[in-house]
Amino acid sequence: MPLWKWTDRAFTFDYPCEKMPDFLERLRGAPIRISAMVQGLPTSVLTGNDGMGWTIQQNIAHLTDAESLPLLRIDQILADEATLVAADMTNAAINKFDHNTRPIRDVLDEHTEGRNKLIARFERVDACDWGKSAIHPRLDQPMRIVDIAYFTAEHDDYHITRIREIIRALT
Repeated sequence: MPLWKWTDRAFTFDYPCEKMPDFLERLRGAPIRISAMVQGLPTSVLTGNDGMGWTIQQNIAHLTDAESLPLLRIDQILADEATLVAADMTNAAINKFDHNTRPIRDVLDEHTEGRNKLIARFERVDACDWGKSAIHPRLDQPMRIVDIAYFTAEHDDYHITRIREIIRALT
């Protein structure tokens, strides 16, 4: 288990807007990295639990479920809303479907499809808008569009690390 929980992390959103292309490359790479990590793993590992939380398939599905939040937040900022919508910290979506009964290829394809939509949305934002912001409700600080890309990439890395830990524990 990571030494810190995602919700315990503090963020300083001080990257220059010119970092947006770098963050988009990280976002593009997450589905590829995950696919490579899980390739050839037996279902027992993909759906097995190390006792520390979600399974590999649930972690991947969570990233897919979470794609709607940055999409919404981009639109909120561009609409000049003052405060961003809060994330569902109960992660109710993960319990709505039994992701462990689905073929891994479907889980991976769904993640890639959702990520491609997110990348396309970021790419439609004019560079002069990358610095526009609204208040992030949990962090209680301004979050710019470029910060949404950074935050999403960090969230990916958190779950990719969890997937690696589960693989180590179960293989």
